[in-house]
Amino acid sequence: MKKLFKVLNKKPDLISGSIVEELFVLGLPVMLSNIVQTLYNIVDAFWLGKLGKIALTAPTITFNVAFVFIAFSMGISIGGATLVAQYTGARMNRDAKQSAGTTILLMIIIGVASAIIGFIFAPPLLKLLHTPEDAFHATLVYMRVIFLGMPFMFTYLAFQGIVQGKGNTVTPMKINIFSVLINTVLDPIMIFGVGMPKMGVMGAAVATDVARAIAAYLGVRYLFSNKSEIPLHIKDLSLNFKFVKKIFSIGFPLSIGQMATSIGFMILMGIVNTFGSAVISAFGIGNRIISLLTVPAMGFSQAATVMVGQNMGADNVKRAEEIVWKTVIIIAVILFSGATLTFLFGGGIVRFFINNPEVIKVGVNLFRIASYSVPFFGIMFAFNSAFSGSGHTFPILVLNTTRLWGIRLPLAYLWAIKMNIGPNGIFYAMVVSNVVISIAAFIWFRTGSWKKRIIEKRAFDKT
Repeated sequence: MKKLFKVLNKKPDLISGSIVEELFVLGLPVMLSNIVQTLYNIVDAFWLGKLGKIALTAPTITFNVAFVFIAFSMGISIGGATLVAQYTGARMNRDAKQSAGTTILLMIIIGVASAIIGFIFAPPLLKLLHTPEDAFHATLVYMRVIFLGMPFMFTYLAFQGIVQGKGNTVTPMKINIFSVLINTVLDPIMIFGVGMPKMGVMGAAVATDVARAIAAYLGVRYLFSNKSEIPLHIKDLSLNFKFVKKIFSIGFPLSIGQMATSIGFMILMGIVNTFGSAVISAFGIGNRIISLLTVPAMGFSQAATVMVGQNMGADNVKRAEEIVWKTVIIIAVILFSGATLTFLFGGGIVRFFINNPEVIKVGVNLFRIASYSVPFFGIMFAFNSAFSGSGHTFPILVLNTTRLWGIRLPLAYLWAIKMNIGPNGIFYAMVVSNVVISIAAFIWFRTGSWKKRIIEKRAFDKT
């Protein structure tokens, strides 16, 4: 444990330090943060599962709708983080600070707009997704409450991207763990009415909003303090056209790609919904476990993105490429080991959440079919870190869109619906899409089209 804290407290040297060591210094806090968040989602599913399969349906469907909006904000956040990383690598600190202020203000505006749109259009969206009648009301209430908390979530994402671009992944980890602990405590209290009226499914959503509001407050307070790597002032919160343009040039392809992916998952969820609440519950549990399995891929790829960004800013392209290859190796080793566990023990995993024979049967099939495709999906993250860190994000747009719209959705519809294979047809489509797109990402990476930084070249600005 002492060694762990020593690693976490180490000041990173992303330009000249050991690549593997720096990947762990940056990636481990991201992994721990994501693991805690994913574990919370599992705890959330555990408590809601006590209310029955209908209660599990609400967050499963809501996630796919809300993620369309979250995806757009994530693209903008990554655009800002990439600018901060490259300006930091080039020692152009004034530009890093101004791009950070612009990113925060943009994310607040997008968060408020998302809350309004999501709240108003929740009912028609649920009807479009063929939400089962027995789960419609609970899902509508849950979804609307979640959308009201979007401004808090987006503000936190802005903070997280900015400080990670400066090489600090520990502070976001601490804040995220704290907010998750609050969420975990509030969940059963609000769901079951411990010392207060019972709120059921809505209680889980309210607990999530409260935790996100606290995280946003702590993140913003840190950015405006002297402890921050990039201390901001109110005057820095402005829509500087120069930086807005750069943020959108990087983030917009990511946003469109993520949104296309999210809408694709909404349509996929519509296909899943046609098979009833048992399949929806199994699919929801499977997604949560797969999310846990991909946490290392997300952590190390985020670390690689920051490292690639700073090294591109410093015109160290050869080192940036080496970072990506070492990230691929680390992710492959970890995810193939994890996939073996889900393949062998899928039934027990599903049974932990809900002891329903029908749900367990579907869940076992999902894990046996799809487990070993997850490492390929994780490897794609590593290659994407080159595109994201360098600011050349168009390949990510094409890859994300193709994975869902070009491969998974057509195959899922063909096999599950038209050929009457059932839910297994969806799971086979997941396998094909993950493997094919990983190969495509590798080929695109090898072309070297990403090997050019996007920030202007000029004398170092050390202010």
